[in-house]
Amino acid sequence: MPVSATMGVMKPLLGKLATLAGDEYSKLKGVRKQASFLEKELSAMNAALEKMELMDELDPVAKDWRDRVREMSYDMDNCIDDFIRQFGGAPAKAGFIKETVRRLKTLGQRHRIADRMEELKVLALEANERRIRYKIDECNSSSSFVAIDPCMSAIYVDAAGLVGTDGPRKELVNLLTDTEKKLKVVSIVGFGGLGKTTLAKQVYDEIKGRFNCMAFLPISQKPNMTWILNRLQLKLGMHGSSSACELQDLIEDLRKHLTNNRYLIVVDDLWDQSVWNAISRAFPENDKGSRVIVTTRVEDVASGACCSHPGSIYRMNFLDEQDSKRLFYNRIYGSEDDCPSRFEDISAEILKKCGGLPLAIITISSLLASRPEMDEWEAIRNSLGTQFAINPTTEGIKSILNLSYMHLPLHLRACFLHVGMYPEDREIERDDLVRQWVAEGFINNLYGQDMEVAAKSYFNELINRSLIQPERTDHGELLSCRVHDMMLDLILSKCAEHNFIRVECSSEDMAREHAWKYKTRRISLNLTGGSAADGTASETIASSLSQVRSLARFGESKYIPPLLHCKYIRVIHFEVLGELCHKEIDLRAISQLLQLRYLKVSADQYVKLPTEMQGLVLLETLELHIKWIQLPSDIVHLRRLTHLVVPKRQICLKGSGT
Repeated sequence: MPVSATMGVMKPLLGKLATLAGDEYSKLKGVRKQASFLEKELSAMNAALEKMELMDELDPVAKDWRDRVREMSYDMDNCIDDFIRQFGGAPAKAGFIKETVRRLKTLGQRHRIADRMEELKVLALEANERRIRYKIDECNSSSSFVAIDPCMSAIYVDAAGLVGTDGPRKELVNLLTDTEKKLKVVSIVGFGGLGKTTLAKQVYDEIKGRFNCMAFLPISQKPNMTWILNRLQLKLGMHGSSSACELQDLIEDLRKHLTNNRYLIVVDDLWDQSVWNAISRAFPENDKGSRVIVTTRVEDVASGACCSHPGSIYRMNFLDEQDSKRLFYNRIYGSEDDCPSRFEDISAEILKKCGGLPLAIITISSLLASRPEMDEWEAIRNSLGTQFAINPTTEGIKSILNLSYMHLPLHLRACFLHVGMYPEDREIERDDLVRQWVAEGFINNLYGQDMEVAAKSYFNELINRSLIQPERTDHGELLSCRVHDMMLDLILSKCAEHNFIRVECSSEDMAREHAWKYKTRRISLNLTGGSAADGTASETIASSLSQVRSLARFGESKYIPPLLHCKYIRVIHFEVLGELCHKEIDLRAISQLLQLRYLKVSADQYVKLPTEMQGLVLLETLELHIKWIQLPSDIVHLRRLTHLVVPKRQICLKGSGT
């Protein structure tokens, strides 16, 4: 039961409450009764949250209720963890129930537990009352209007003038017009907005004269197969069948029509393998040199569509610097030679933000074409950061990128947003992500497979969907990734919307705690050498760490967050660059962080660990990329520690017996 970006820890919390309400805790009558009550109340809320998670947009009342329940789930989960920790550790520990009963016999302990449970009960009752009063169960998306896909409209604008397609077009034409008589399927795969549809249309227009049966078939994100096949019949000049016609009958009619024809069909913007499996049954192998072109953003769909033609996948690349400039200047000035020299530097900055994405370049250049003043260009350049969502003139870009996010399966969303913990333009190690996702509880282990194996599958799916970009490989295995700047903007806007991650890049950011409506759950500090986080800012950060579950610290600042405040933390990732920091990094406080599962530190400084770590019974990863370290000898008792990385030539175990 994984942690969710929009539902928080509701599902893991229900699991913990079910355990507390079970027979294993029969001797804890008061606790068991309260846990059972909370489980029933939260189950009703969970059902509403699951429905809301599938909606693109919510009305303000429903969104406010969802956000409050999400935050309540974190607070309740922390309370349950406090109970487990205070009364003996993990439930599986020998004698836990017996010891807990003994401790609860004291009047003070009984009252404290009763008070905490009563507080949770009141919160749950209030939330459920609001659910009923505001008719949350009946909520719908804020609009039922289905807008035209902005990717479709923008990418077709002046398609003939799109640069960077001559080479790909010729390559695809050659691939599709060879003398092979058997049916050939060619997939064009790449990130949304690269111009897959435009390229497919250019190729289609160039070669369609060689075929006597042609169709260009766009696919919606949630396709109705009967409607799609009816539409294909009409495009092929057939009389459309009744909408009530069985799917198999439609397929058979299409096969009969195509069997004696040399056909060319483009299946555009395919998202799902099952849709291809249905459509492809209508394409007969007729030994007439027929061709099918598939465009998709999903690598697995591209591979599946042409599995019998392994060499027939064309992967689209982002535009290089020169083609990006050509496209940008052509759209604004009509020629790349007509750009005024004073606009060249800011043009380069804007193009860097576009990252070679044709759709982004077309959208931004069209916006700039009617704005001749430098201050307007500067404003648009600045709006392309994390604040671009508030500028309606750039909403088209966000909407296009948002398509990929909204089509993302729910179980991948938390993993995708978690990438926002890393700074811009950072190479991100796959294993770091995988182990952090496991530690945070993002991975849904439905089939009993190893958690890290499942997490690697999640990583691969994000790669296949072009949401993160492959970076470094070794013997065919992908080891790291990057996130495009504009995709990171989308991630951070979603993180802010769901209170998922808080990113701080300056002392001013850190001093702005009062501006946050909810408690901080995950925080990423990316501080420069001048961001020392002294005084008020340092105190603000320290106070905000009390509810944090993940803490990342990057950059050259001298500031090291006080870990003693991080009572509920699961993940700590520190990168301390250069010599600007202290001579040593004091991590002795981690011995008190009993929920800690992942600790990674990369630094030039000496790291001081606690003399004892055996209380960190949940620790799974301890990775220390440092010059020298003294490890406490009791780490041998950490049974869940599966990843230990230390400077092997400088290990010095300390503690009793060493």
